[in-house]
Amino acid sequence: MGQCILDTLRVFYLPADTYVRYLRSNKRDVKFICGSDENGVPITLKAKREGVSPQVIVDKYHKIIGDSFRDFGVSFDIYHRTSSLMHHQTASEFFENLYEKGVFTEEVTEQYYDEKAQTFLADRYITGTCPKWQ
Repeated sequence: MGQCILDTLRVFYLPADTYVRYLRSNKRDVKFICGSDENGVPITLKAKREGVSPQVIVDKYHKIIGDSFRDFGVSFDIYHRTSSLMHHQTASEFFENLYEKGVFTEEVTEQYYDEKAQTFLADRYITGTCPKWQ
């Protein structure tokens, strides 16, 4: 198992797993839920470096990380994926509920755009000196 996965397990998941086990031992009704975050710039960067689709990357790491949790004995009731239909529906409902309550502030911002790739660029794609802070 890679050192990064071990460090992540040690810092984030073992304390939560221990707490869930404690609650269960005290007859508390607990659902321990986690999932693979299958979105983000690191995934697209790795996919581009490896010459594969982002889906290939997320499928590969979902399995590796899920196997690592099982090998380590972490006791999730549900280990899911952010690409699942259920996740999309739940996240949409959550967002729409907050939006209808007026929780968000809408703003117009400028963002860099790559004409060739036809996509907006995340900050980590931008290199150079910030013209505002020179």
